Amino acid sequence: MNVLLLGSGGREHAFAWKLSQSSLLKKLYIAPGNAGTALHGTNVDISATDFAAIKNFVLEHEISLVVVGPEDPLVKGVHDFFLNDESLNNIPVIGPQAQGAQLEGSKDFSKQFMIRHGVPTAAYQTFTKDTLQQGLAFLETLRPPYVLKADGLAAGKGVVIPTTLADAQQELHAMLADAKFGAASSRVVIEEFLKGIELSVFVLTDGNSYKILPAAKDYKRIGEGDTGLNTGGMGAVSPVPFADAAFIQKVEERIVKPTIEGLRKDGIPYVGFIFIGLMNDHGDPKVIEYNCRMGDPETEVVLPRIQSDLLELFVAIGKKELHRVELKIDDRTATTVMMVAGGYPGDYEKGKEITGLEKVSEATVFHAGTKQQSGKVVTNGGRVLAFTGMGDSIDAALQKSFGAARCVGFEGAYYRRDIGKDLMEWKGF
Repeated sequence: MNVLLLGSGGREHAFAWKLSQSSLLKKLYIAPGNAGTALHGTNVDISATDFAAIKNFVLEHEISLVVVGPEDPLVKGVHDFFLNDESLNNIPVIGPQAQGAQLEGSKDFSKQFMIRHGVPTAAYQTFTKDTLQQGLAFLETLRPPYVLKADGLAAGKGVVIPTTLADAQQELHAMLADAKFGAASSRVVIEEFLKGIELSVFVLTDGNSYKILPAAKDYKRIGEGDTGLNTGGMGAVSPVPFADAAFIQKVEERIVKPTIEGLRKDGIPYVGFIFIGLMNDHGDPKVIEYNCRMGDPETEVVLPRIQSDLLELFVAIGKKELHRVELKIDDRTATTVMMVAGGYPGDYEKGKEITGLEKVSEATVFHAGTKQQSGKVVTNGGRVLAFTGMGDSIDAALQKSFGAARCVGFEGAYYRRDIGKDLMEWKGF
């Protein structure tokens, strides 16, 4: 079968890598893709949100299934576009319709959903520019640190966690009155700070049945020791030592089942991935956020641990038969280390030649922000490459990830050298 994958990041390269291994695959196309996805299929110069161009391509190339990587086309309704078009509505789309994508597209929507369906989460209130003064007063009732979230999509940068009341009030003013994140922060969710250790649990669902994928922990801060500015993710580890079978059982009973049942009760059709950002508070899971797609760089450690045919799982979703397919997981540990451009997550330059990729032998390199230019691979984003290693322990996997990172370089390249260190040293709560 011919498959179209939408997106251009490390997550999409990991999808392309995994889908290319399927015996069901005839041709794989990636729109727009990157230098890495081109190794596993054919890149197409179409934006993931250009629905008219996507339609023409799908019909011309006899596409049988569409996989949506990033959140933007989902929130903008690419699945709805297919369903509402007679020539497309028989083609399965892996990713929720716009209403379901609001779990990520609106922090206020997702918080209301959690409260309504008894999903454990932090207490919160939502404010607009017109209720800015009430928001400033609400902050005074909370203990530091403070969590402020832009309601809409802000490319992973819409959450700030000030440690003082003055900074929190200044941030709220910047988000609402000064439109710090544009339209995304026209509404701001303020919530209590949850203490514990973060992790992510991923669910694949056809709207009725579901499969829980391997859990992962990512590292958001740019600096070692979890210091500095937030990024899109500097690395990830799967499985997570503090997410044992008993903890995942709690996640399933308290969070996954109420979420799937809640979507059904609310009449929200949902197929695809649900990314559940969690806090493990001394063994009790609480939801920080939902996303309507897989995470990045978590995908780069989750997919390598899935031994099942991913395309077979996707086909089953399209037929509402996910329960018929077995999900097989590799017991080994996967780690990924992200190499980023100098200056990221602030200003950075593109077009830097990447060297040494051919020297990597013991890890898988997933391209995030790259492109082909004059026969060379050059940087084309802030997060450039992810180096994924697998081993019988976190340390063994990391040796492969870091070994690969040392082989590759470009002007200004940077990566954190402490990914996974906290988990290797973790002694329990």
